Amino acid sequence: MSTPSPVVFVGLGAIGTPMSQRIAAAGFAVTGVDPFEAARERSAAAGIPAVASIAEAPADGDVVVMVATPDQLDELVAQATSAGVAAGRTWVVMSTVGPDAVRRAGEQLTAAGARVVDAPVTGGVARATTGELIIFASGAEQDLAATADLLRPLGTARIVGTDLGQGQAIKVVNQHLCSVHIVAAAEALALGAALGLDKADVLDLVGGGAAGSWMLSDRGPRMLQGADAEVTSTIGIFVKDSGLVADAAAGVGAEVPVLAAARERYLLAASAGLERRDDSSVIETYQH
Repeated sequence: MSTPSPVVFVGLGAIGTPMSQRIAAAGFAVTGVDPFEAARERSAAAGIPAVASIAEAPADGDVVVMVATPDQLDELVAQATSAGVAAGRTWVVMSTVGPDAVRRAGEQLTAAGARVVDAPVTGGVARATTGELIIFASGAEQDLAATADLLRPLGTARIVGTDLGQGQAIKVVNQHLCSVHIVAAAEALALGAALGLDKADVLDLVGGGAAGSWMLSDRGPRMLQGADAEVTSTIGIFVKDSGLVADAAAGVGAEVPVLAAARERYLLAASAGLERRDDSSVIETYQH
């Protein structure tokens, strides 16, 4: 039997944990990296050893990055380059961090002798668990080809282009639509209630027609559950992601007034203490 290929997986959060487990189940020798002890303990309990920093991880094999923010990506790259563990490996950035952040990381890692693939994902925790994520991948053709086996257990890779940042750009468009559609679903259900209708009836009657959307069908039932809704994607994530969309749009002079209106709702929900609640709880900003 051949020796399993080593992989370092950085970021063992709600979505990173099942992703790392799927890669390990596919036969890779995975080492997790996360600064939080609880995350490392969960990883170890699932059979994946984990360390606190990239400097402590094995210095060979591909690096999969699933950190939460552009600042965390910057810090990770700085740690790796200062520790001398960046070179000679492919870094697969699967976080949603925006085009500028991944290009900045790409420049630094490439200068240090590494290869970089831009590969943000969509699908959330549920599809990360089942290996049904959509991966928006961009980078040099040979690097994309070399990481195909690594990405396969996670979902379907959609090749966007050869330039770093193109994968993030598509994810920006994706998150624009997700941000708007969730708020639109919440607003519509709240409108129905204000008109004297039962929200469950509204969801049933309009969900399957021309006014329906994937987000209405997925988030609508959780909006009816209120505080009891399972947390699969938080308000905090959409505060971050809608901000990335707004920043990317501002950087190219694109008008996004609908996104701006939706973003106000996520910020209002966060200010009401709902940041760690499921993103469907944005409907509560309509209830007075």
